[in-house]
Amino acid sequence: MADSGIFRINPIQGWQRDAILKAAAFLREQYGNPPGDASARRVHEGLLEVLDPARRTVRLQQEISEATRMAVLAEKSERKALAAERRARERRVADRRKANVGPPPGSAERRRGPIRTRERRSRR
Repeated sequence: MADSGIFRINPIQGWQRDAILKAAAFLREQYGNPPGDASARRVHEGLLEVLDPARRTVRLQQEISEATRMAVLAEKSERKALAAERRARERRVADRRKANVGPPPGSAERRRGPIRTRERRSRR
């Protein structure tokens, strides 16, 4: 079965491969190995990815996993912030209820005696 057109990679010719290798070697000579300059490093890696498409696949997978990891960390920190805010709100509510201010003004007290007058578990 033949590969579909979007997945077919045309093999590069020998002169193209030599030109790519010479360009990568030139970048290494000018900027070091690996190139210290960020843009030179991207160009160097791009040239090498043309020669080895699997290298590009690995780079893309690493970028995706890093992005996923950063998203998870951001979500966790957001959840922590929301939980801290909720706890602070609950703590403020609890602080107001610590003081016994009594019944609201203007209403009669409804205090009665104990509801159960005898022992609940009586001996028989």
